Amino acid sequence: MKTAHHLSAAGMAVACLLAVSAARADVVTDWNSIAGNVIVQSRMGTPPATRIMAIVQTAVHEAVMAAQQSQPGDASAVATEAAVAAANRASLVKLFPQQEAAINTAYRDAIAKLADSPARAAGIAAGEQAGTRVVAWRANDGAAAADRYVPHAAPGAYVPTASVATPQWPGRMTWLMESPAQFRPGPPPAMSSAQWVRDYNEVKAVGAKASRVRTPEQTEVAKFWEYSLPPIYQGVARSVALMPGRSVAQNARMFAAASQAMDDALVAVMDAKYQYGFWRPVTAIRNGDRDDNPATEIEAGWTPFIENPMHPEYPSAHSILAAALGEVLKAEVGTGRSYELTTSSPTANNVTRRWTDIDAFAREVGEARVWEGIHFRTSTDVGLAMGRKIGALGQTRVAMSPGAPAPLAQMPGSAQVALEDSKAQGR
Repeated sequence: MKTAHHLSAAGMAVACLLAVSAARADVVTDWNSIAGNVIVQSRMGTPPATRIMAIVQTAVHEAVMAAQQSQPGDASAVATEAAVAAANRASLVKLFPQQEAAINTAYRDAIAKLADSPARAAGIAAGEQAGTRVVAWRANDGAAAADRYVPHAAPGAYVPTASVATPQWPGRMTWLMESPAQFRPGPPPAMSSAQWVRDYNEVKAVGAKASRVRTPEQTEVAKFWEYSLPPIYQGVARSVALMPGRSVAQNARMFAAASQAMDDALVAVMDAKYQYGFWRPVTAIRNGDRDDNPATEIEAGWTPFIENPMHPEYPSAHSILAAALGEVLKAEVGTGRSYELTTSSPTANNVTRRWTDIDAFAREVGEARVWEGIHFRTSTDVGLAMGRKIGALGQTRVAMSPGAPAPLAQMPGSAQVALEDSKAQGR
């Protein structure tokens, strides 16, 4: 998982914020795209970016509930549109004050489309309250804790001096999980095992920069999933949001559940990564004579297909993200219904990939990490299993801030009951 990707100059910020999907679903989906663009413009790493997306989408969910409860009938639609815009503006400006001008431009454009009315005013108030409340609730969630990571080194021995990514994440407050270690897996395979030999030799062959066995299709998929910032996953979620018959409230809840599950997934995976501190393929393969296994041969100068992320290898963060999202989406689409998931990737020239099966989408993400040369297969399998467990939590509840409105009743056509996590209010 990359820690950051730079897509465009800061001067393009306003244009990016105002660019939304041509296939317009609703105000929630439009603002989900805008929030993703704000995050990309910030040039932050994937774990912090995923955290912020969860904060914003939670605020939107709570704003929609408040607006719809306070303004029944025809006024509800106007109040909801205003509430979503205001919740995004209130949360994004607090989180990205350096982008305030661009965010306000997008907000004013959205509000100007709504006639001045008591419903619009009520919606704006509901959105501003939700955005402010959720940002304050998560302000001390541990994301800003001091970096206490200590590199493994013998006294006097040089180690690479680049900082590791988010070593404080294992201490963060979670959204859906009871604790960061709730789904902590067992250790990676023993280096004396046949499983270790399989993993080592597979990634050594297919994941090398100069691999002769990686196919053109595998190379294409590997480049596609080199990207890891929220828009690539939120794009998959928007595929479901665009399905016929969905309501604004359903989409608000879905994006909140998916974003919370993915943020918890990164908390869980970082907990495991820093618990085990397992080496990346590039380290293992260049030290293949030091694992006491004659079936893993050293290859001096071996290099992975893509750049190594700055955190331990086990388990795979991309895999846990994909599976967590996938489980939430399964509940949204239900069973026996055809659908198509799509998203695009800046690291693959913005090409679009498509899937008609959620599990196939998640498996592809895991495969890509092996083909990129940065993960062993066991790590991707374990990440997928962890993600499915976390995503299952998002199927049944969404964490809500203290003081949030009571949950809406089950919505017609919803894949499952919108049972909100009241326990989260006391975390």
